[in-house]
Amino acid sequence: MKKKTNRTYIGGQAVIEGVMMRGKRASVTVVRDDTGELQTEARRLTPPEKRKKWLRLPFIRGVVSFWNSLVGGMQALMRSAEAADTTEQEDPTKFSEWMKNKWKVTLGDIFTGVAVVIGAALALVLFVYLPLLFTGLIATAFPAVDKSEMYGLWYYLIEGGFRLAIFVIYILFTLLLPDLRRTYMCHGAEHKTINCYEYGKPLTVENVRGCSRLHDRCGTTFLFLVLIISILIFALAGVPLDMLYTAAHIEGFWESLLSVVVRILLLPVVAGISYEILKLLSYTDSPLVLPLKAPGYLMQTLTTREPTDEMIECAIRAFERVRLMDADPEAPEEFFVTETKLTKLSALMKKSFAAQNIDESDAEWILSISLNIPRSALTEERVITRSECKRVLDVFNQRLTGRPLWYIYGNTEFYGYTFKVDERVLIPRPETEVLVREAVISLREGDSMLDLCTGSGAVAIAVFCEASKDKNVTVAASDVSEGALEVARENARLNKANVSFVKSDLLESVRGRYNLITANPPYVKKGEIAGLPKDVREFEPHLALDGGEDGLDFYRRIAQDVPRYMARGGMLLLECGEDQAREIIKIFQTATRCEFAMVVKDLAGVERVVKIGF
Repeated sequence: MKKKTNRTYIGGQAVIEGVMMRGKRASVTVVRDDTGELQTEARRLTPPEKRKKWLRLPFIRGVVSFWNSLVGGMQALMRSAEAADTTEQEDPTKFSEWMKNKWKVTLGDIFTGVAVVIGAALALVLFVYLPLLFTGLIATAFPAVDKSEMYGLWYYLIEGGFRLAIFVIYILFTLLLPDLRRTYMCHGAEHKTINCYEYGKPLTVENVRGCSRLHDRCGTTFLFLVLIISILIFALAGVPLDMLYTAAHIEGFWESLLSVVVRILLLPVVAGISYEILKLLSYTDSPLVLPLKAPGYLMQTLTTREPTDEMIECAIRAFERVRLMDADPEAPEEFFVTETKLTKLSALMKKSFAAQNIDESDAEWILSISLNIPRSALTEERVITRSECKRVLDVFNQRLTGRPLWYIYGNTEFYGYTFKVDERVLIPRPETEVLVREAVISLREGDSMLDLCTGSGAVAIAVFCEASKDKNVTVAASDVSEGALEVARENARLNKANVSFVKSDLLESVRGRYNLITANPPYVKKGEIAGLPKDVREFEPHLALDGGEDGLDFYRRIAQDVPRYMARGGMLLLECGEDQAREIIKIFQTATRCEFAMVVKDLAGVERVVKIGF
């Protein structure tokens, strides 16, 4: 028999029309919706090494895993149901509209809540209350079975037997339901995919189809072990408790209630022991342990079915995405397109952005723009429709790749004006508005201005639009990049700004003298570019960032040439990086005969603009 060569820690479960796979650092659910499209939800998990050490201890880790699987599995199941049905109510009922407007909840929220409550109640009734009830009836009819006889051995064996019987009957009953049979097919796809990987085969639909649908680490096997171990644990705990009940004269309703409570409290112990046994059994394929695995395999023949190729595709995509996210901490999250609450969607987006070191305010901008509501209204709860959610997530998923938000939208606001931006130019920053403000203040009637390193043209265009409101000025701008100049010219047309542009490496191709020269040159130190945020480092043009070894190369070049282009009494305004202003002043005082030099701070108190008079 061929042995497994690629044992993996990745596990999973079937969901509605898809599969959820769970690794150490990520959980991924892939569902095929009713249009035939695959929807993916990829969520980050807290990795084991970041959890408290005591939570990773043997037996305790089993309890943690059981709880995480229970909660995460239920969430994945409910989310898959929402994602699988893509129909959006064309004519919503008055009740559903009232629920949305009055209580800010969807019918899906209500059904989910009711399903969770009913599911928990049903589990308690089927696997705790009924076994106790049936066993109590037998003990009444046959006194030898009573807990007071034989130290309760037969009592607890019979109770456990009832629990097992109810479990099997429950599974057999679910086979009568078409939707659950399809879920069992997805369960088979999950097992087959994991087996295919562990046997070292490439994950293709054909290879997965040929693998076994039985697996050692199946949740069905785990539940079976829980039922078996519970018989032993409940018996060990039951004997002293029975003695306590007798001594305290507790009987009837109160004894039954306490018995139910004790069994619930002992579930973590049962889960911890069962987890360790399942883990040990999964380490080997030896025929010697087959008798211990056989009951679990037998149950899996009921809870798994042969999947369709479409289900296998879901399982493969989920498995591969988990592997990617476990290996790459920067691999982005992804969410289903579903009807949801505004605050819930906002919280998910902000959490995901924070994990990727993306400014959380971008989530607010995406919601505001996509939903056409002001950012101040984002605190007001409302229900986001599926179509609205899709618009939001289309942008959100692009932003998670690191691409700057304003490149995604293709424009941004600067000094009250709209500017087109893409990867050919830097995105104008709010702090650069200080440069514009100082330029507008400095210009007089009839003055001429030149903007160096103009990029998108934001500074030159904003200055012209503001200054020309009450005075006659001429504005020119230059840049070494033809791509940047194309964007700048388009922005000038968009804002009806009469700005002339010239391709020039700083002042090299410039002609004439100017009363005001502005520049926002590259000023990032070469060695610091690699440490910039991903959206800047990987998407914005390095030509507009790299200021040389100390970030001051362009200021030195400007200092050498600018006197020849400056009219008498003219002024030079230079934006700079933090802690660079004083060095820049020294450069100009050494290289030129400037009349004065001063610094202007931005709203954050950073020395942002250097003013040099000639």
